[in-house]
Amino acid sequence: MSLKRLPFKPAGALLAPGAGSGRDHSTLSAIDSAFEARGVPVLRIDFPYRLAGRRAPDRPAVLIESIREAANGLADKLNVGTERLILGGRSMGGRICSLSATLGVPCAGLLLVSYPLHPPGRPDRPRTDHFSQIDVPCLFISGDRDAFGSPSEMEAATASITGPVDHVWIAGGDHSLRNRDAEVADTAASWLPDLPPVG
Repeated sequence: MSLKRLPFKPAGALLAPGAGSGRDHSTLSAIDSAFEARGVPVLRIDFPYRLAGRRAPDRPAVLIESIREAANGLADKLNVGTERLILGGRSMGGRICSLSATLGVPCAGLLLVSYPLHPPGRPDRPRTDHFSQIDVPCLFISGDRDAFGSPSEMEAATASITGPVDHVWIAGGDHSLRNRDAEVADTAASWLPDLPPVG
């Protein structure tokens, strides 16, 4: 596996969960541990609906605003701008981070695990309109049997992203990537350069 490593070591990372899970999802926890071991502090968040005990996700505008607030808070804590942070997460969380990056939340790169390219069985409803506005490095980690987007669909869709794009396919993995946390975390950590962080 040869990744286009980030051009500088990020000061931190913000990770958001998928629609049906929270900040303690095992994949996010594994990435957190792998990043912390490389000297990159991580903030894992829950979206407002989850904190309120609701099952249905908030409107996209609310989700995006929560990413903006969390990113600004983490950046302030680290005494950097958000452009020094990786944004990302699993499924919906990664998608909302990618939208946020095109709506006024600068970032160092996007880490997108099981990106939900379209609803299962509905390739006519792509969630990609903003891809052409993404100009930062992106790492997509997906199962090669993900019903939310096949490898060929993903690679075709991400061709419009102007920043460097890497795809890593987890063999036999579906959207959940259940029991593949170590592979996902190791892949994410290998995206980080062996450099000191830039303040």
